[in-house]
Amino acid sequence: MTQDDLLARAQAWLAEDPDQETRDELAALLDRNATDELAARFSGTLQFGTAGLRGELGAGPMRMNRSVVIRAAAGLAAYLKAKGETGGLVVIGYDARYKSADFARDTAAVMTGAGLRAALLPRPLPTPVLAYAIRHLGAVAGVEVTASHNPPRDNGYKVYLGDGSQIVPPADAEIAAEIAAVRSLDDVPRPTEGWETLGDEVLNAYLERTDAVLTPGSPRTARTVYTAMHGVGKEVLTAAFDRAGFPPPALVAEQADPDPAFPTVAFPNPEEPGAMDLAFEAARAVDPDIVIANDPDADRCAVAVPDASVDGGWRMLRGDEVGALLAAHLVHKGATGVFAESIVSSSLLGRIAEAAGVGYEETLTGFKWIARVDGLRYGYEEALGYCVDPEGVRDKDGITAALLVTELASVLKEQGRTLTDLLDDLAVAHGLHATDQLSVRVEDLGIIADAMAALRGKPPVRLAGLTVVSAEDLTKGTESLPPTDGLRYHLEGDYKARVIVRPSGTEPKLKCYLEVVVPVADASELTAARATATELLAAIKRDLSEAAGL
Repeated sequence: MTQDDLLARAQAWLAEDPDQETRDELAALLDRNATDELAARFSGTLQFGTAGLRGELGAGPMRMNRSVVIRAAAGLAAYLKAKGETGGLVVIGYDARYKSADFARDTAAVMTGAGLRAALLPRPLPTPVLAYAIRHLGAVAGVEVTASHNPPRDNGYKVYLGDGSQIVPPADAEIAAEIAAVRSLDDVPRPTEGWETLGDEVLNAYLERTDAVLTPGSPRTARTVYTAMHGVGKEVLTAAFDRAGFPPPALVAEQADPDPAFPTVAFPNPEEPGAMDLAFEAARAVDPDIVIANDPDADRCAVAVPDASVDGGWRMLRGDEVGALLAAHLVHKGATGVFAESIVSSSLLGRIAEAAGVGYEETLTGFKWIARVDGLRYGYEEALGYCVDPEGVRDKDGITAALLVTELASVLKEQGRTLTDLLDDLAVAHGLHATDQLSVRVEDLGIIADAMAALRGKPPVRLAGLTVVSAEDLTKGTESLPPTDGLRYHLEGDYKARVIVRPSGTEPKLKCYLEVVVPVADASELTAARATATELLAAIKRDLSEAAGL
């Protein structure tokens, strides 16, 4: 693009931008002739994919803003009408991030102008409430405005279809084509009224549904510390706990209420270093049985347990550990159907399912795939996502997951046991399944492409001294999986070590998922098995970093 073309494109964008804030921002860039910054914003467009849209707020087609959202909504509306859904209902939810309410209202206006019916949730609410509302209201689609646990400067746009699940191919490409066909915002009717703003009836119906995940008469004695991570989870989670009869959670006051600046954390993600420090500080003061955290849109659930062996006395459980605990609890409760997980999650779920005689399926990464498994009863992903009531919410749900894990903690407490004791039981029964992750956040996405190219061009032959016995390029697909951008390695030996490498679909990260399985004869071998697993995982991580040029 020549400089004249760049300036012309920016001027055209400025002329139709409906948001005074981004108009002022773009005008200032043009006044300064900030060519490099303009090029970064106008060198392309945010790509609409199976994660919808997600990006940094700001002016221009490479940022999240009202112009981009209006185009996305118009593309979705055109897609729905092409599928014969004219007059159908689109329900819209949003979190408490910067611009979320504006983007939600713009979406409602565009749907109304396109001849669809639109209904806005009444205020910022957890993403699973939106996922529930789609099926509950018989909507043809749903939109959630959220960037989940991304940094404060980001926002996003997540699309669901009428089955309550996130979009998958080919719907994403078909919607993207309709978005690309929008030439001018002047072509998109946007009335100032005509949509419905819902009351609390949908939220109340969701809360009534949360009771279904618990066993009537089960113990409800576990005490919790809870952090909403500056997001929208507090109101709904505390209401659900109150309905269930659990002790009221002790709230991490500094993080309890929505704040789009996320002032106490570098990244509002319970998995990130330091994000749980305030929760652990609160736990040391009140001595609960467990700590629970939601991410800002409350579709993920993190759990921490007392552990005298670590600094501060509290340890975050890995998503794979919580996934196994919830699976074991559901098996104990007599659950039937299919247990499902993504390929990057621990193989322990398959062992638990096999021993219990329930179905098991592995999918590509993301709940858009897990939620579509036939006969799904339980699904989880290692990134703290759990679907424990697929008939109610066909997506990950941090509220119902928190209820179920607190019920499990209560059952164990009545027995004089803990979540850690149950993890030990699972290790003895099925082998110690230890997982870790090498996650590299980048500013330059080219680093991720280079790392993937390096691994494809020269696959590692040994990791941690173990021979790589199979190397799969998942872009070609497998017998059971459609193509995806990823690499999978299996290593020789008794430890059934496995590595999967993939670019994140929602963040500028390269993610490498590691697992080793150490055989355990009885509980006396657990300490040694954990030491072996830690050593192997560290060595695999080191050798993989070198092979990828990271």
